[in-house]
Amino acid sequence: MHKTSFKAALSGVLLTAAFASPAVAQSNPSAQQLINQLKPNGSLSDTTRGIKPITPGEAPASAIQASPTSMPEMSAPAAASRPIPAAPSANLIVDFASGSAALTPHAKETLNQLGKALTSPQLAAYNFKIVGHTDTTGTVAQNQILSEQRADAVKSYLETKFDVAGARLQASGVGEADLAVQTPPNTPNRRNRRVEIINIGQ
Repeated sequence: MHKTSFKAALSGVLLTAAFASPAVAQSNPSAQQLINQLKPNGSLSDTTRGIKPITPGEAPASAIQASPTSMPEMSAPAAASRPIPAAPSANLIVDFASGSAALTPHAKETLNQLGKALTSPQLAAYNFKIVGHTDTTGTVAQNQILSEQRADAVKSYLETKFDVAGARLQASGVGEADLAVQTPPNTPNRRNRRVEIINIGQ
């Protein structure tokens, strides 16, 4: 294989890996990317962090090819059983001091992008849930408390730095219960120390 062809093939592999899942993303999104992820019916073309997987067995809408004359009218129970689209969301890797809820300078840089997004005209009318996550270092009970404290720290920073009304933000934590990357107990992993932002409507 020629050197040029090899480089092109390698670039294609790296690009595919970078957009394969939230777990492999190398950097946090910009304010504009967060706006795109968090606004209802927003474009997710800039990043795949906010994409929710299709329910197993569910066919994509584009795969359904039926003419109006051949498609039977959907009954009310069938319509009610259709899956509800996932709420717009985004995952941020937020750097905290080890074992604490203290925000590092890098964490503040990340949250500055979130603050700009939440105060933008596109998102200013919406409320959001802030969900704290941890890795598996420490006990389950310790991580539950730590995740709640870190979500509270993010909420407090957004209120103080960007004047986001406290009523717009709900902070909660799930500890190590929802890992982005599956790891054994007592395994540090930066990608699991994340904060999920979910648009919960107006």
